[in-house]
Amino acid sequence: MTEPAAGLEHRTVTVPDGLAGERVDAALARMFGFSRTRAAELIRSGHVNVDGAAPAKSDRVEPGAMLDVSIPAVADPVAVVPEKVEGISIVHDDDAIVVVDKPVGVAVHPSPGWTGPTVVGHLAAAGFRIATSGAAERQGIVQRLDVGTSGVMVIAKSEHAYSVLKNAFRHRTVDKTYHALVQGHPDPLQGTIDAPIGRHPRHDYKFAVMADGKHSVTHYETLEAHRFASLLEVHLETGRTHQIRVHMAALKHPCVGDITYGADPRLADRVGLTRQWLHAVRLGFEHPDSGEYVEYESPLPGDLQHALDVLRDAV
Repeated sequence: MTEPAAGLEHRTVTVPDGLAGERVDAALARMFGFSRTRAAELIRSGHVNVDGAAPAKSDRVEPGAMLDVSIPAVADPVAVVPEKVEGISIVHDDDAIVVVDKPVGVAVHPSPGWTGPTVVGHLAAAGFRIATSGAAERQGIVQRLDVGTSGVMVIAKSEHAYSVLKNAFRHRTVDKTYHALVQGHPDPLQGTIDAPIGRHPRHDYKFAVMADGKHSVTHYETLEAHRFASLLEVHLETGRTHQIRVHMAALKHPCVGDITYGADPRLADRVGLTRQWLHAVRLGFEHPDSGEYVEYESPLPGDLQHALDVLRDAV
């Protein structure tokens, strides 16, 4: 076996009598507490030797054999990786808060299964000091935007700001305004959707209006009506995951480009969209230090502006 590289834990053990005749992968799993799948992967990738020779996973071990294993470190799936992210802009920064304009394709914080860029990682790389309670990967996070949703959001930098803003979001005193381009023309042109939302019973990556879901309220008003779609201004009273997308889909007016929730892919292609047309345009709240009402805005990104322009020009 070659000298283990950095990031590898090298261990050598003797096969006990009780494992005589076991397959190598089974013996490895039992001796080191791995799953059989993990053990087989280590063997396949050349990280295991038995008496100096690379085995096949189905080979049998003999008592007294020397088992050499180099174990690669497993990355923490929610570790914050400092990395500057192109497209993130800082709208406002002071001792209490930092307001960010988040582009599409960026998660707010690390999570299992997500390996892409994050707002938290960008702030760490840019030298912002976030000092609040909670899990390290979520420090300062008082709200979230979907990976596929762009727009303005706030992060708390101090413990006091974190507490005040968490309470403000919890008690619904934060003004959250979105613009959404939805298929067709909602009837009535303005209204309120009060329908509980829960995880989809068959697809765990989706949500749906469910009788036993969480209380969810969305207010909307039509700003522009075009041939194929309508531009809405949306105010969220609650803040459930995918709330606008789920509520508009339930009305049979999904966000343009939101294929997950039933949007027409042909219309998305026509306007050049590869994601849902949904943008957090304004965020207003009482500043946690001064108590003064503050409001921050985000202009439409290029892809959403282009799609809207195409629809405005459609005849």
